[in-house]
Amino acid sequence: MASIWGLLSPWIPYFISFIAFLLLLEQISYIKKKRFLPGPTLVFPFLGNVIPLVTNPTKFWDLQSALAKSTSHGFSVNYIIGKFILYIHSTDLSHKVFANVRPDAFHLIGHPFGKKLFGEHNLIYMFGQEHKDLRRRIAPNFTPKALGTYTDIQQRIIIKHFKSWLDEASKSPNTPIPLRLLCRDMNLDTSQAVFVGPYLDGESRKRFNVDYNYFNVGLMKLPVDLPGFAFRNARLAVGRLVDTLSVCVEQSLNKMKNEEEPTCLIDFWMQENLREINEAKINGLQKPFQYSNKELGGYLFDFLFAAQDASTSALLWAIVLLDSHPQVLEKVRSDVARFWSPESEEPLTAEMLREMKYLEAVAREIIRIRAPATMVPHIAGEEFRLTEDYVIPKGTIVFPSVFDSSFQGFPEPEKFEPDRFMEERQEERVYKKNFLAFGAGPHACVGQKYAINHLMLFIAMFTALIDFKRHKTDGCDDISYIPTIAPKDDCKVFLAHRCTR
Repeated sequence: MASIWGLLSPWIPYFISFIAFLLLLEQISYIKKKRFLPGPTLVFPFLGNVIPLVTNPTKFWDLQSALAKSTSHGFSVNYIIGKFILYIHSTDLSHKVFANVRPDAFHLIGHPFGKKLFGEHNLIYMFGQEHKDLRRRIAPNFTPKALGTYTDIQQRIIIKHFKSWLDEASKSPNTPIPLRLLCRDMNLDTSQAVFVGPYLDGESRKRFNVDYNYFNVGLMKLPVDLPGFAFRNARLAVGRLVDTLSVCVEQSLNKMKNEEEPTCLIDFWMQENLREINEAKINGLQKPFQYSNKELGGYLFDFLFAAQDASTSALLWAIVLLDSHPQVLEKVRSDVARFWSPESEEPLTAEMLREMKYLEAVAREIIRIRAPATMVPHIAGEEFRLTEDYVIPKGTIVFPSVFDSSFQGFPEPEKFEPDRFMEERQEERVYKKNFLAFGAGPHACVGQKYAINHLMLFIAMFTALIDFKRHKTDGCDDISYIPTIAPKDDCKVFLAHRCTR
């Protein structure tokens, strides 16, 4: 041992000097990219500010937003595990990013380490004509007919979960129930039934739920891809989830070949794919496209991820905002009662939802004031001139803040005021560019009609069937990142039956 130490000891100063040189280069590189922009003057070696991001993401992003607003430039910078990041507060600059998603500009990534986590077959990584074609083929999944089919499925599952919540509440009426995990479980149940319907049996659902929980936990952990770490567990879980969904795709395809009626989203999708293939054959054309079951399973996972966490966030904030605005709650109940009664035997239909204009305005205002996915991360594939005096360096992770945009342009943006989305106010049209909760440009959310429908259906049934009151404590409504935003206390609520259904 002594002899080894003797051999190595002359090299130790060189090794230390080399490490110091690397650290110096890292700081110089950061400062060169930062230039005049607000952000940390120096950064912690290698890790940057990842520890504050992971331990308190709310504080981290609030600080980035404050820094971005502190100058006229509208953006700020930071450094995370070797990645230079740029946070955008300005709506106009966010649109500039959304409008330039292409190979030589910005690449949508969904998560700072999303490609590694989500896998290759993912809608968000596509560009150009291939991306346009896929979105066109997805469109029939969200027609009025399809949404009507989903509404029936959603309603049955929502009622089932409401009964479970109320049963739990009745056991301890003086104890508030935290709804975040209950809403998440309900949404996962709903998403599975809507997207792949009968193709997941009981055992598959159990495994699916376990794997999705691994994925959810890994999203907010350090991106360490080693055994035993949450990120590795999440990445492996995604692979298993996509495999499961691939089997569902194959089963649906076989069913649609027999010309059976669609009963879930993948059925509508496979029906449209088969129609396009058959039409090409009739016209003497070659098969126009070919998606493997694995690819389609990956795209289905995109839908599941988008519908699951963002929707959970929206439902929780709906409860918070309606509880704190009783006059809005009463108007919602009146609007619903004009078209549907929980005492009747008739289900609440998609057609009824379309008539509930005030309810739709409430849903849109909830999403505006509490945009579930507050940021849409992109990576700069090449240098990009964002402003006259700043060029985004290649490899920068760029975070356009759709949350910040919601508080720009609109009159009294901090005020929860659903009437702003009523037709007579026209604010949705006048300030359309600031309503970015569903993104913009070529990658705007393809399922936003479904998302609005789901939120409206939940609000309509929750307010009609349940009496609820928030358990108020200091800071209970503060924002917590999980990774979408939720009330800090997990939305603790007292629940009671409102009607006999």
